[in-house]
Amino acid sequence: MLAKVYAYIDGELDDHNYADIREHLDECSPCLAEYGLEEVVKKLVAKHCGSDPVPTDLRSKVLHRLEAARADLQVREGVD
Repeated sequence: MLAKVYAYIDGELDDHNYADIREHLDECSPCLAEYGLEEVVKKLVAKHCGSDPVPTDLRSKVLHRLEAARADLQVREGVD
């Protein structure tokens, strides 16, 4: 499901798939948290980069850092 979240955020889904993702996000807090984070990152990049060319490896770097932050959060939640 999370793989489709990127297409959902980018507005690249048809109406049926959009509705399916929206319904899932309404019921699945881990996916909702992921969606919220991804949307914030994309808006932040769009706002501050404007029309600057985007480095080709930016997406992979951002995703790697998000994954590391998510793993760190899971470790912290498991400890508490």
